[in-house]
Parts: sequence; C-alpha cells; structure tokens
Amino acid sequence: MPNVPFFHVDAFTSDLFSGNPAAVVPLRSWLPDALMQRMAAEHNVSETAFFVPVGPGQWHLRWFTPSTEVPICGHATLATAFVLATELGEAGPFRFRTASGELGVTRDGARFVLDFPANPPRRLSGSQPGLAAALGAVPREVWKGRDWICVFDNAETVRALVPDHGRIAALAGGEQPGGPARVIATARGDDGVHDVVSRYFAAAVGIPEDPVTGAAHLQLMPLWAQKLERDTLVCHQASARGGTLWCALAGDRVRIGGHAVLYSRGEAVLPEGAGRA
Repeated sequence: MPNVPFFHVDAFTSDLFSGNPAAVVPLRSWLPDALMQRMAAEHNVSETAFFVPVGPGQWHLRWFTPSTEVPICGHATLATAFVLATELGEAGPFRFRTASGELGVTRDGARFVLDFPANPPRRLSGSQPGLAAALGAVPREVWKGRDWICVFDNAETVRALVPDHGRIAALAGGEQPGGPARVIATARGDDGVHDVVSRYFAAAVGIPEDPVTGAAHLQLMPLWAQKLERDTLVCHQASARGGTLWCALAGDRVRIGGHAVLYSRGEAVLPEGAGRA
C-alpha cells in the first residue's frame, strides 16, 4: 500500500516541546482498526488522530491512545484542524463527525477554537475510597463527571502532587461500568494570569499524566464557572510540558481556544497488505 503521511503537532502551546503532542494521520479511507491501534502505539503520544473526508469542510475523525480508541479528544482535534489549515490548505470552519457527535473548530486569529459539548460534574458527599491515597493528598471536594475531579485548596498542592499511577489505574468509576477511571486534580489559579490550574492522570488508558487535556475542561469549565461566577476563564494545565486553554461556557457547550505548532512531517512505511481489513 502507499506510504501514509503523518504530522506531529504540539497542541495548546505556541512553543515546541510543550503543550500536548498529537500525531495526525490524513487518510483517503479507513485502515483496519487493529492497524490504526498499532500505529498509535508506534507513535507513542497521548493520542493519534485519524481522519477521512466526507464532504466540503467535513471529515470523519477518530482518536487512539497507545492502548485504546477514545470517544473524544480535545488536543488531537485542535491538532487536526491545525494540520488541515496550515499543511493541507483547508480554510475552515472545520466540522468533524465523531463518536461524540459533530464537533466544530473555527479560527480566531492565531488560535483554533473547539466547540464541544459540556459535561457538568456533580459534587459527591463523603470520602471516595482510594482517591486520596492514589493522589498522595486529600482533596477538599470530590466531583464526578466523566472523570473523578478532586478540588484542592490551592494551586501549589496540585503542582506538587506525586500520584501513585498504579493505584489510579486500579480505581473504579469509569464512564462505563467497569471502565477505566481517570482523575483530574484542580484548584483556583494563583499567578494572576490563569484562573484555574489542573493536572490529569489516566494510567488505565496508557497515559500516566496527560500534558494538556481538552476533554477535562468540558467538565472543569462548568464547575469553575459556577464557583467563580464567570463564563470565560483562562486555564493552565500544570504538567511538566504545560499548556494554556482559553475557555468559555456557552449554554451546554464549551469553547476551548488554543494554539498549536508543527514539530515534524513524515510518512509511515507500511508493509504490503497492511491496509486490508
């Protein structure tokens, strides 16, 4: 089969070697699922996005971690729109058909703005078994959306967490019964620039700590908009790589703006017959 092009993009950043890396793979038609999963494992970044055109300004889009396909991903969607705009000559706006419905991306100057469904969490009462031990600190509040959300008293506590990724992977409470649990740690910002600070842990899906997580902010934005009584917030994900997200709550939607930068272009040299289902 012909070689398959791919792009490596750092999303939610203007600087190389920060933000969240994604591999983006344009396709004319779908490859077998098992092959796409193996390619994602070979790329070994938090998500690889594969897309297929379906009409003017529209594409089917799927995302794979190194170990599994996921139903939604913010940074790899941003990276896909960036590749379409800057490498493949598409003007946008961009509409993606996905497992989570139709998702949109527009441009606002140098930023790409995601339009995703909000996922408001609910506050839980009482302690939640295993969370504090897994994170190494006791949260002030625990909320539950798609993921566990642990609210801490200050941003420094979030930055200083040294979680036990094995314990996090063993937690119950995934979005589906018996599914993998993922944990968000968050606090109010303390630097006069960022309103919200967070970190994201997802060892059960092959990502011990995700550098910058758009899907987390679909849950964090409704929570913090309520707490801070504002519908626009600047958020910082305090991983080692770090990244900034400009977020706005608009009814049942969250708009997330961010930058992206290209790291590399390449081709996957696949064996003959690899594209056959």
